[in-house]
Amino acid sequence: MHYRQLGRSGLKVSPICLGTMMFGGAADEATSQRIIAKARDAGVNFIDTADAYSNGGSETVVGRAISNNRPGWVLATKLANQMGDDPNRGGLSRRWVLQAADESLKRLGTDYIDLYQLHRIDPKVPAEKTFEFLQKAQQDGKIRHIGLSEVSVDDIKKAQEFFEVVSVQNMYSVDNRKWEPVLNYCRDHNIAFIPWFPLNAGNIAAQDKLKTIADKHNATVHQVALSWLLYHAENILLIPGTSSVEHLEENMKTTSVELTGADMEVLNSISPA
Repeated sequence: MHYRQLGRSGLKVSPICLGTMMFGGAADEATSQRIIAKARDAGVNFIDTADAYSNGGSETVVGRAISNNRPGWVLATKLANQMGDDPNRGGLSRRWVLQAADESLKRLGTDYIDLYQLHRIDPKVPAEKTFEFLQKAQQDGKIRHIGLSEVSVDDIKKAQEFFEVVSVQNMYSVDNRKWEPVLNYCRDHNIAFIPWFPLNAGNIAAQDKLKTIADKHNATVHQVALSWLLYHAENILLIPGTSSVEHLEENMKTTSVELTGADMEVLNSISPA
């Protein structure tokens, strides 16, 4: 496993982060526990969840699974704008940000979160106020590092007035490069870029080119799409969702797909759907 830097955090993480959106829901706890154990055996030390996943169920499952080796994991979770229908459980005000962080810590069974990510900026609350509250949670030692999701370059610059942004999660793939300027900014400023939704299955033209490369390497289209991301930029960290051990094993084989310069030229020529 060739580890990469998580921005300027000083943390070295596996290039494939274990995404746990399905845990506590589509993947039951027993399955989730097996996936996490298998990932750890394969060298994965980076795991990502969110308070909104299975309404907190994913955090609970993850917390129990890593409790016997908490220092061995780089634990990331996210803050959602809303948790349920209760009007007092949402909106990125100071009250909710600090309450949500405490609730995540409790579900995760830990006293610190390595990477706390803002799932979305709340249009009803000035971004500067939310950033202040995240800064306070960091100063209190509840969170060590802060990341953002679905943000522009201007959003990142504004957040950096309050804290060091170590990662950004935006939708990005070989056939969806809307956020290329954000990726470039992150690369130039030593910020990790964590793309989600790494392949638009409805893009038939992209599928054809990916399959040509996949057949050449005895790999799957999904593996090639993920591998392209790793080759495309050194600051990219993958976060494919996983709901079974078999799916995890398929994702892990991504790191063994060695794309050539010619392969990259073909993949770089893919146009958005």
